[in-house]
Amino acid sequence: MNISVIGTGYVGLVSGTCFAEMGHTVRCVDIDADKVTALQNGAIPIYEPGLEVFFDRGVREGRLTFTTELAGAVETTDVVFLALPTPPAEDGSADLQYVLGVADQIGRLLADNDWGYKVLVDKSTVPVGTARRVAEAVEAHGLTAGVDFDVVSNPEFLREGAAVDDFMKPERVVVGTSSASAGEIMRRLYAPFVRSGNPVIVMDEESAEMTKYAANALLATKITFMNEIANLCDRVGADVDQVRRGIGTDSRIGPKFLYAGIGFGGSCFPKDVQALHRTAREEGYDFQILDAVLRVNDAQKHVLVPHVLEALADGAGRLDGRRIALWGLAFKPHTDDVREAPAHVLIREFVRLGAEVVAFDPEAVETTQAAFAREPLVGPGSLTYAATVYEAAQDADALVVATEWPEFRRPDMERVRRSMVQPVVFDGRNVFEPAQMVASGFTYRSIGRPTPSAPVEHAAPFADRPALASSRTARTIPSREVG
Repeated sequence: MNISVIGTGYVGLVSGTCFAEMGHTVRCVDIDADKVTALQNGAIPIYEPGLEVFFDRGVREGRLTFTTELAGAVETTDVVFLALPTPPAEDGSADLQYVLGVADQIGRLLADNDWGYKVLVDKSTVPVGTARRVAEAVEAHGLTAGVDFDVVSNPEFLREGAAVDDFMKPERVVVGTSSASAGEIMRRLYAPFVRSGNPVIVMDEESAEMTKYAANALLATKITFMNEIANLCDRVGADVDQVRRGIGTDSRIGPKFLYAGIGFGGSCFPKDVQALHRTAREEGYDFQILDAVLRVNDAQKHVLVPHVLEALADGAGRLDGRRIALWGLAFKPHTDDVREAPAHVLIREFVRLGAEVVAFDPEAVETTQAAFAREPLVGPGSLTYAATVYEAAQDADALVVATEWPEFRRPDMERVRRSMVQPVVFDGRNVFEPAQMVASGFTYRSIGRPTPSAPVEHAAPFADRPALASSRTARTIPSREVG
């Protein structure tokens, strides 16, 4: 089948590349000429495991092409996917100017040319009622829905860091349409992806649009609930990891999205929860749980700050002259996406308070630099970037773990301990085992887990090695200040 994908952002590029991998002919359209040229030259602007192999093969075999020409793409394709940004407006609602603007252009093109019936597919995450508004934008040019075109809602359910696998082997495909012909085209389009029997669920457009928001809001709520449980565990002496195992084996709950940490970020959950909350307000409904999710998640991103201040601050509550190593910049592992990343919230706080932050991330340094170029840091502190976890930890007064990259579980922690001015670790993702960290000489704090006040017998310390000389003078911090 011939497909065009309008928009080469995260969703558009992954969708177009995966459709091409499955044998479809795909033309990706973007108004950014420099971006299109880069894509034509093989430069992929996002990091996503597995994407490069499919991208290179699709381009090499001629099934995946890139252009700035909307008309040529629409003329030669049967299905037109709209994978356009829907950024949050100031009031929290989804901004549909790009989606509706392209719909208007397509309507004009179809009205001026005899290109036949087209299926327009909303792939972007859009508010309930958007499919109807897209149809109205096209019909404004004298066309008739159901005759000249149809609009379908086909929300994506891609996890950053696993998006290629999610697209190629979807748990389900949701298709929102009231058109039998459009529904059949979508079934044929996705047939190669669901050979194992996973369902293509056809429903009305409004229900499909709500399904996407409901899914993300529920997952965000699940994460937030566990963070609340973790905060309570800190106060009553319970261990959130044991609680997670205790409830995650219940088939009614399941084991996923139960890991406590310093809050969620990314391009989806924060934006989609805000948009659904705004939709509820517009309809006169007080969606109280979503208001709580937003407030709790914002607070959770700051949850480590008072503990860092308790351990490191001077008498004025400042961090001037303190060096903080930060492991992780992306909002989650296996991506370079730093949108709404908790690490960035911590960086802004530490720099504002005067700290020298030395950060390492295996993929997200460039995106972080771009983010802070757009919205500069404010404060007397500084941010620099390290090439390795060890370089980041060198001469640090404390180490903060903000992203649970797998490689953060495997470093030589004895080497890390010896390189720090003082071995103080704030683990925002519960990467390490508290007993082992204490047995190895670290002062350690995590999220919702008690830290032993002394080494326990069954906890094996990291290998003992001669201490490294440090260029900075160690300052002793009582364990009570961070425990």
